[in-house]
Parts: sequence; structure tokens; C-alpha cells
Amino acid sequence: MYLSTIDHPHTGDDAAKPSRRRALFLLSGNVFALGAVSLVTDISSEMVTAVLPAYLVLGLHLSPAVYGVVDGTYTGATALLRLAGGYIADLVRRRKFIAGLGYGLSAVAKLGLLAVGDTVGAIGAVIAIDRTGKGLRTAPRDALITLSTPPQLYGRAFGVHRMMDTIGAFAGPLVALGILAATAQAYDTVFVASFCIAAFGVLVLVLFVRDHRGEQPPKGTVSPSALGGLMRMAPVRRLVLAACLAGTVTIGDGFVYLLLQQRERFSAGWFPLLAVGTNLSYLLLATPLGMLADKIGRPKVVLGGYTALVLVYLLLFGPFGGRPLLVVVLGLYGLFYAATDGVLIALAGPALPQALRTTGIALIQTGQALSYLVSSVLFGLAWTVWGPANASRIAAALAATAVLVVALLLRGIPATNTRDTGERQA
Repeated sequence: MYLSTIDHPHTGDDAAKPSRRRALFLLSGNVFALGAVSLVTDISSEMVTAVLPAYLVLGLHLSPAVYGVVDGTYTGATALLRLAGGYIADLVRRRKFIAGLGYGLSAVAKLGLLAVGDTVGAIGAVIAIDRTGKGLRTAPRDALITLSTPPQLYGRAFGVHRMMDTIGAFAGPLVALGILAATAQAYDTVFVASFCIAAFGVLVLVLFVRDHRGEQPPKGTVSPSALGGLMRMAPVRRLVLAACLAGTVTIGDGFVYLLLQQRERFSAGWFPLLAVGTNLSYLLLATPLGMLADKIGRPKVVLGGYTALVLVYLLLFGPFGGRPLLVVVLGLYGLFYAATDGVLIALAGPALPQALRTTGIALIQTGQALSYLVSSVLFGLAWTVWGPANASRIAAALAATAVLVVALLLRGIPATNTRDTGERQA
């Protein structure tokens, strides 16, 4: 059981800084508050995410190639704003405010889906606005987690946060499924409900999350030239390269679920339950894998997660089908997320100087998101040209190769920051 501890006013720089003994058992209340915001927000976002592939491909009859462009936009097109948001958050030292802007922008975008109808370009624009919000909020939120947690507990903190996040992700598709069933597949109702829930998440952020301003860093510490300085740090450079490579071989949830739907030929009304299965696995595994990462090494857990992704791609058109296929694929897919999502940022935390913590996290996430944009477009084209089975097998081969390269890149990444975590590190 994880107990929160009240943040004390004198804990400015690195985290809540409890005593060594207490640090082994307690996580900051800020971690749980941020987890609550993510829980509520993910109910909202996953309501839309769970129905979007079916809405676009099965409802609006978009081709896989066009869906690949839209899906890539959903994650990658606004990736550079992640970097801008991270940099601004470090510069003004108001990470909560920047995160709040991101959460608010994503909430408003849910209403935009009501206005655009079935125009593909307009849908893509609204999705880009929604992802702009996600791009702004993710790095400041993750930086606040690291600044509220002792470095030796980063894996646990991100595991707990991602577990709470995934409770929302688990509930979101169920809420969407219930609304669609009650309204005869009225997608507009899903979008309105999603906006209301997202707005409540913003309120939780404003009321319960505490910022970590810290002392003003020396002049010039947070500057455009400092970004180049980050890339000159070998651990940061390796992490960015690893994140880019990992993003390039990740085809995205929508494609995985569409491939399962095509293979098993089940009704589109059951489509949101695929996300529920993945999120259930993620929910159960996030905290245990975060703790395991702190114990045996974060790179090992990350590599295990990408190995699970290779198996997912192979099983999509493997030797068996039916319910066993759905259970195994969704279980492995949830394991992949639990082993990589928060653990990769926990791995990055000790390698990043405190004054540029948000910028560094955003740099890694930007590289991953831009690579994901390329991956989605290419996979959509491969599906169209060579068919879904061949496309998924090619993805499996590329992912297996990426695991080996990422293993080499992550060698020597420090588990804790052996240098001072103050601003002079930049």
C-alpha cells in the first residue's frame, strides 16, 4: 500500500526530500494528485480514442493509408510543441500552469469534433489541437513527478501514476460503449460527455496539484543553447536515439485493434472493449513493473516491454485465433505499455539536470512522437500495398531489430544522478 506524504514548504529543489528511511516507503502527495488528474483526463480521452478508429475506418470508410496519416497526426504532428512546452515550463518555472493549459486545450478540442462532421481535413485539425494539449502537458507533468520523488523511487512513482492513469483509460472505453449502446451509436454524445469529464480533470489539477518552483537558476541556464548542451550529454543523447528508434517501430493502438477486428470479424460495437483489455493488463502491471525496474534496472524492464511488442505483432496473424488470441495479444500489449511508458521517463530522470528536467523529458518525448508519426504513415501504406498480414510481420522484424539496438544504447545509463542535481549541471 502506498501512503502519501504532505509536501513540506522547505522541500524546494529536488523533491519532497523525506528522510532516507521514509523515502523508501512514502511517495509525495503530488504524485497521487497528478495521478488523479490523469485518471479523470484519461476517462475523457480514451472515450474518444477507443471509438475513433471504428468511427473513421468503419463509419466514415477511410482507407488504412488515410487512417495512418490521421493516426500519426494524433500523436506526432504537434510533437515539437512538446519541446516548446517543456522549455517554457523550465524557463518560467511554472510547470503546473503549462500542464493546465495543455489539459484545458485538450478538453476544448473534444467539442471541436462535434462541429467538423465527416471532413477528413477538419477532423485532422481538431485531433492536432487535442494532441497539442497533450504535447504541452505531458513533459511538465512528468517533470513534476520527478521533482516530487527521490530518484531511487522514480520507477515506483511513475508506476503508481501510470496505474492511476490506466484506471481512467480502463473506464473510458466502457463509458463510451455504454453511451453508444444507450444512444444507438450516437458518437456526438460521446464527444460531449468526454468534454465534461475533461473539464473536471482541469479543476482537480487547479485545486490539488502543487507546483515546484525551486530557486531561480543562474542566468543563461535555461536558454536555446542549453538544448544543445543537453544533446552533448552522452546519456541524454542515447536516450533520445533510443526513444526515436522505439517510436519508429510502434504502429499504434488503432492499427493493432483494427487488425484484430479484421482477423476475428467481430461487430464494430465491441471495438472499444479491445482498449479495455489492454488497459486492464496495463493497470495490473504498471506498479509491479515500476517497482521491479527500480530493483533490477530500468533498461531491462524497457527491453522486456519491447520484446512483448514483437510478440504482439507476430501473433496478430499467428497460428491461433478466437478468444485465446484476444486474451494473449491484449495482455502482452498492456505489458508493453506498463514496461515502457513510465519506466522510460524514470530512466531518463537521473540523467537530466534539474533546471532542464522538463525540457529534457520533452526532448525525449518529441523524438518518440515524431518517429511515431513516420511509423503510422508507413504502416498504413504497407497495409494498403502488401496487405495487413505482411505489414504486421515486417513490423515484427523491425521491432526485433530495434530491441537489440536499444539495448546497446541504454547501456551505461545511470540509475541515479551521481553528479549534483543543481543548475550547474546544465
